[in-house]
Amino acid sequence: MKIRTVFLTILFILVAGANSFAQNERFKISLAEWSLNRSIRKGLLTNLDFPRVTKKVYGLDAVEYVSTLFTGKDEDMSYLTALKDSCTKYGVKSLLIMVDAEGNLADTSLAARNKAIENHYKWVKAAKFLGCHSIRVNAGGRGTMGQMQAAAIDALGRLSDYAAGYGINVVVENHGGNSSIAKWLVEIMKAVNKPNCGTLPDLGNFYEYDRYAGVTEMMPFAKGVSGKTVAFDAEGNETRVDYVKMMKIIADSKYSGYIDVEYEGKLPEDEGIKATIALLKKVIAPYNNQ
Repeated sequence: MKIRTVFLTILFILVAGANSFAQNERFKISLAEWSLNRSIRKGLLTNLDFPRVTKKVYGLDAVEYVSTLFTGKDEDMSYLTALKDSCTKYGVKSLLIMVDAEGNLADTSLAARNKAIENHYKWVKAAKFLGCHSIRVNAGGRGTMGQMQAAAIDALGRLSDYAAGYGINVVVENHGGNSSIAKWLVEIMKAVNKPNCGTLPDLGNFYEYDRYAGVTEMMPFAKGVSGKTVAFDAEGNETRVDYVKMMKIIADSKYSGYIDVEYEGKLPEDEGIKATIALLKKVIAPYNNQ
């Protein structure tokens, strides 16, 4: 009996130590739902399957949703409860909702901007209910760069004030157009100057702007990081983005938390997701072992 007690005690200490180490890791990996958008749109999976697939198929414990995959059920409490219960069942955290198609927050038309702000309210509430820390929004619109910047400052400031009442962050991704010009976006962050308004640097969504400079500029405001991948070489490295270089930029900032898997290339989704997980694990490991 004494031997069994000693064995169980040692086992408990080992398990507790392993769990403590995992909890203290600076960087972890989450799954962005966009990685599975083809399967979901084809009806092979649903939004409600997402937490189970994340944990059971890919061994990850955190998810980032896409608003357009909720199929209009963003205010359906029975639906949201089922999704939350699935997360609880599989031990999965809800991190954020990527909100699209709800209007342009940098629209120079005040009426259009007001409507866009109001359209995001339901996602703030859904994010709060699901236990997310943020909603990801877009800074699109019409007008000159200066006009759109002023419009974005106004909209993000007001939306952030609303979201603060729910304990939710409003984060902007470099998602094309002016938002992929990091200097433009960072100037907006500085002008809004609210603790719950930040960025979601996407490592792949830079075009004419230098991606490494862009991520460096965005990281001081980051409340998440999107590990975008499209294609891989024979060694499993992303062909457009030097992830070793990017990971050093991320680690040199004050950021800690999740980096998501957002695969959108030509490989089957399952292959692309697994390749991205392997890549992220490889580049994250040196910083989690320090």
